[in-house]
Amino acid sequence: MVLRIFGMSFIVTVVSLIVAFLYGGPTALALAAILGIMEVSLSFDNAVINATVLQRMSEFWQKIFLTIGVVIAVFGMRLVFPLAIVWVTAGLNPVKAFDLALNPPADDAATFADGSKSYETLLTDAHPQIAAFGGMFLLLLFLNFIFEERDITWLSWLERPLARIGKLDMLSVVVSGVALVLTAEIIAADDDRATVLVAGLLGMITYIVVDGLGSMFHTEENTEGPSELAKAAGKAGFFLFLYLEVLDASFSFDGVISAFAITSDPIIIALGLGLIGAMFVRSITVYLVRKGTLSEFVYLEHGAHWAIGALAVILFISIGVHINEIITGLIGVAFIGAAFITSLIRNRRADAEEVEAEREPTPVG
Repeated sequence: MVLRIFGMSFIVTVVSLIVAFLYGGPTALALAAILGIMEVSLSFDNAVINATVLQRMSEFWQKIFLTIGVVIAVFGMRLVFPLAIVWVTAGLNPVKAFDLALNPPADDAATFADGSKSYETLLTDAHPQIAAFGGMFLLLLFLNFIFEERDITWLSWLERPLARIGKLDMLSVVVSGVALVLTAEIIAADDDRATVLVAGLLGMITYIVVDGLGSMFHTEENTEGPSELAKAAGKAGFFLFLYLEVLDASFSFDGVISAFAITSDPIIIALGLGLIGAMFVRSITVYLVRKGTLSEFVYLEHGAHWAIGALAVILFISIGVHINEIITGLIGVAFIGAAFITSLIRNRRADAEEVEAEREPTPVG
């Protein structure tokens, strides 16, 4: 199973590294490998969340996510989307933006003599609105999870009280709205306040629309059986697919910005983050679904959502303060690791109790 699931990712990795070597020699090969490793290590929480959604989709839509979704993730989010931001924010045509990305100045100046800006600087300047949009989307995802009552809780001392107050209608929207206003007023620069508010509002609208449509069609199309056993198909599958792509965008663009600490070459970024990193993240997602890992280690989903909540907060803070991407990655790894370990302890305890119950003598008569 491992070879079948990860086989294509290994093939793509080898081909990508060869292309990187032909494109820029040993340096490009090393940079692509580093970016691929960085993307996989920082995106495990993304894979866990993807798996929770993917297991609700029909086989057809799972295949769509693993084919068309890969194309969107690799070329759309890691190559075209950054270029599109440069087109819009700098008013450059696509050809000029791509040329600027491929041919940075020799001295890597942020601003040229004529007042124009480098590709990296233009992308960095767009960070506040991207962080506000992605942070709001991820924060709503986290809040809607944590405000919902569940049979199994991880941080019970905190999750159960939050679930009780979560019975208030639209509480997640209220909390996220307050967080957005505070971010714009306290963290964002004066010139960025309006932009941050608009971008955050668009992130909120996007989450509500996509999540709402997915839930509505999932309910309508599965009225003949229990929803937890049904697989979303048709319109429900499409909106879950759309939901996954927006979620991936919220995770990935911050990674693209972070990649510029290593290289500003969009080709190497597309090879490392996109082809290598995105393929392995999707393979990990499929592995989690096929192996039933989320059912076996029940706290993983909780840990991933807490990691997402932390990432949302980090995105908001990063609007005004630079935060090293290593810190972001370590927080995600810490939550996922803690959730895995506590799940393992829970399983061993349950097994021990089961063995103990079997040893107890059966009452006679």
